[in-house]
Amino acid sequence: MRKLLVTGSSGLIGSEVCAYFAGQGYHIHGLDNNQRAVFFGPQGDTRWNQQRLASSIKHFTHHELDLRDRQGILRLLAEVKPDAIVHTAAQPSHDRAAAIPFDDFDTNAVGTLNLLEATRQHCPEAIFVHMSTNKVYGDAPNEIPMVELETRWDYADPAYVNGIAENFRIDQSKHSLFGASKVAADVIVQEYGRYFGIPTACLRGGCLTGPNHSGVELHGFLSYLIKCNLEGKTYNIYGYKGKQVRDNIHSFDVARFIDEFIKAPRIAEVYNLGGGKDNTCSILEAFALAESITGNKMQHTYVDKNREGDHICYYSDLRKMKAHYPGWGITKSLKDTFNEIVESWHQRKQAV
Repeated sequence: MRKLLVTGSSGLIGSEVCAYFAGQGYHIHGLDNNQRAVFFGPQGDTRWNQQRLASSIKHFTHHELDLRDRQGILRLLAEVKPDAIVHTAAQPSHDRAAAIPFDDFDTNAVGTLNLLEATRQHCPEAIFVHMSTNKVYGDAPNEIPMVELETRWDYADPAYVNGIAENFRIDQSKHSLFGASKVAADVIVQEYGRYFGIPTACLRGGCLTGPNHSGVELHGFLSYLIKCNLEGKTYNIYGYKGKQVRDNIHSFDVARFIDEFIKAPRIAEVYNLGGGKDNTCSILEAFALAESITGNKMQHTYVDKNREGDHICYYSDLRKMKAHYPGWGITKSLKDTFNEIVESWHQRKQAV
């Protein structure tokens, strides 16, 4: 039986990848130590997702291990020798990174290096897929001329009509410390591909979302927004008039692309993995869609200061992904995704 190692297996993307590849006949090895609860408190706890995977996947082995434990990672890779590795574990928040810079860098950059070197030593033919982020571009996308519309910002430059492509620059901009640590991880994943010939991919995610997200204010845009709507909590808008735009991709479509890459791997590839222009929304537009589904009025306040390094408008140019893997495309619309997140929060509330 083929073996897949998934780091951050109890998180949004990790858990989706575990379930998806279990359906493809893999033995799943999940690595997670619920660090999200350490970063974000009880609301970030992912043990419920770990338990869901353990009860629903026949061939699932959980490994309670921290990426920063270098010797532990080396031992695990020597023991498991997976056929493929999907690295989704991270400290994922801009704002949190500034308060815990050592934890952020040690998790995102050094933890990724630990995993790569263990791969090189013990299973160099394994396919290595790294969940990077669009924050590797820093705030450079904000330099693109923008047009302000009624409910959103958009690119005024026709060169970006399809969004941001992979050749967009990643330096000489403000990233946040989180973005900087993810740049380090992104570049070293590419280097292990080019230098050692390991098949690697950096997937620079936009807003990755879906029903199994433990969304909190500092990370998990749509999940947290919908939770606020359902519970009547106040959502804080930080700057840009609430018109900042993101492209949103369902975790299922992320897992589907990872499957395509593993079936036909390449060396040191980079892809901007998002929902594309068709799955974009601003915060104001997300409010309206949530209200139309739940019937609840959105409670919100406005803070006239944007988050450091935040994008005014960002959506992914998907043309490279579709050219390399023409069998892949977006299957979950924005409305589908909203409906699934609403239903998931209802189910979790009932289960408490």
